[in-house]
Amino acid sequence: MAAVVAVVQIGGTIGAAAHQHSHTHQSCWWGASCMVPQHLGAFGFVLLACGPLALIFKRRHPQVVFVLVFGVTLLYVALGYPQGPVYLSLVIAFATAVIAGHRLLTRLSIVAGWALFLWLPPALGTGKAPPLLAAVALAAWLLVLLVICEAIRGRRERMVEVRRQRELQARRRADEERLRIARELHDVLAHSISLINVQSGVALHLLDDHPEQARTALSAINEASSEALREVRSVLGVLRGDGEQPPRGPIAGLASLDELISRTRTAGVEVSLEVEGQRRPLPTSVDLAAFRIVQESLTNVVRHSSAGAATVHIDYEPDALAVQIDDDGSGPGGDGDNDGGSGIPGMRERVGALGGQLQAGAGPEGGFRVKARLPIGDGA
Repeated sequence: MAAVVAVVQIGGTIGAAAHQHSHTHQSCWWGASCMVPQHLGAFGFVLLACGPLALIFKRRHPQVVFVLVFGVTLLYVALGYPQGPVYLSLVIAFATAVIAGHRLLTRLSIVAGWALFLWLPPALGTGKAPPLLAAVALAAWLLVLLVICEAIRGRRERMVEVRRQRELQARRRADEERLRIARELHDVLAHSISLINVQSGVALHLLDDHPEQARTALSAINEASSEALREVRSVLGVLRGDGEQPPRGPIAGLASLDELISRTRTAGVEVSLEVEGQRRPLPTSVDLAAFRIVQESLTNVVRHSSAGAATVHIDYEPDALAVQIDDDGSGPGGDGDNDGGSGIPGMRERVGALGGQLQAGAGPEGGFRVKARLPIGDGA
């Protein structure tokens, strides 16, 4: 841009100077042209070149460049050199400063430039006072230039804000996805590792005296670890970029509830299942959330309570799915959120994301109760 401006500004001024010197009568519409211009000598060429050269640094230092170009252009006009496209670099420097947001400087320069470029040449004897029409026309032109530059600046700011909002949304979606994966991994690993821990303790206890019974515990460990690996692969599959096909069905849901209860029974907790209402297909998010709530609740029964029995109650209501898990153990104290783990808070996040409610605390007849209600809407 600096090279193009230099060619236009210097070449155009040379042509304008030749035209002005060939005409003895000047129109005097512009004050500086009411007198025969000075010969465009070396110093005049230096002043013409300074503006375009300064534009090289306009993005890094828009204020400094604008002040410099303003000064050399004003000096060129005040010395009475030939008129021409000498203001091109000044207009570009002004627009750059406006778009960069330097409003105070540019607004002051509008007033100062209007006064100085019109009245400084007459004060120095290198021009005559401009007519009123020229003064009004210059003021109008400067205002139009300011409005155009402000419009460009506003459009750029809106584009920057839109880009920033998109980046924030993308970052928010990434955070939500990361939390979802972390919650899924917690639910999968906490349940499976708890069962493996219990069964490995049983196997070690029975290995010497009752090896056949230890075999049952080891089989349960093998089954739980295989299930955990399968679910972990499914959860982590979204992080891979190797083109693996996603699972064709949900990795977990109420259809797998019988297997979950069976594995929990092998850990020494007698679990019974009660289903009320007509079973029907559920939205994937509700189906997965209900399964994870039961899974986490049974995991807590195995890990944190001395319960010997638990009851899982599933109620298919017309517009919601109610899930309730009761045990006869001690369970975490209070509302269960301050037990040092992230299980119950994770369940609250799941339920809250679906617009439901969750209650966790002491049961009416002792033990611990987790109760959740998940809306399923009309489209389920």
